[in-house]
Amino acid sequence: MRNFSNRQFLGSELLAEENDPMTARIQVIPCPMEKTVSYGSGTSLGPDAILEASQELERSSICSAGIYTQEKVDCSGSHEECLQELKERVAAVVKTGGVPVTLGGEHSLTWGAVSGLSEALGAKVGILQVDAHADLRLGYQGKKHSHASVMRLLVEEGHALASLGVRAICQEEREQRQKRLVVCHDAEDLIRGKVFSLELPPEFPELIYLSFDLDALDPSIMPAVGTPVPGGLGYYQAIDLVESCLQGRSCVGMDLVELAPSPGGDQVSSFTAACLLQRLLEIILKTG
Repeated sequence: MRNFSNRQFLGSELLAEENDPMTARIQVIPCPMEKTVSYGSGTSLGPDAILEASQELERSSICSAGIYTQEKVDCSGSHEECLQELKERVAAVVKTGGVPVTLGGEHSLTWGAVSGLSEALGAKVGILQVDAHADLRLGYQGKKHSHASVMRLLVEEGHALASLGVRAICQEEREQRQKRLVVCHDAEDLIRGKVFSLELPPEFPELIYLSFDLDALDPSIMPAVGTPVPGGLGYYQAIDLVESCLQGRSCVGMDLVELAPSPGGDQVSSFTAACLLQRLLEIILKTG
């Protein structure tokens, strides 16, 4: 018997035994956080839109690994309370051997997810950030936990960072890249050079957390994001780059953030996000 709940990722394709929270390898955590958006709004609608669109996906190899979608993180309280709940949820998944997959929501949630993951593992991780923005500001608009400063917080806490697809960056962030030894492959170089494969440096951590901001994709592919920037990555290019970077490493968690669907608007962005998540999960499970 299949689960047709649109609150479960790929629910229309999952068998009952594949949708068991006690045995599912993949644990999806919807986090409709929208606390520090500074341009377009709507990221709080992202998780539901992705889950609903996923009902139209075809059955995939990830189904047999088990996928369970938890209840949403309560984002009605303060920003700090939201981050703390997400941190605890992610840590709990990791401690049971699962792969936490957070659906955003704005990008500031990555701090909570990585903090919970790192705490449960007892180790710092390498963050593979696919994004149009560097997110290395020292706070933004008076907010420490801003979507524009999330990677700054994490590298200051000792996590290594590799960023792909950046094309909107300020001088402060360029200086932080050099200071923090961030591995950088910006969009213009990747696209003009027709680059589809990369290797992370040998010293980069083996344990990887993937943070995929949907604005990394070109707006012609993914228009419904909070801060669209021209000159973005192609769909297959982004998938290939992630897969190549994860070769020889273990991806132990991920998030997909910044979908901002317009109520009653196009379905393309939501379905593209769901398709992308399915492909990324297939890659992650192959990494072990």
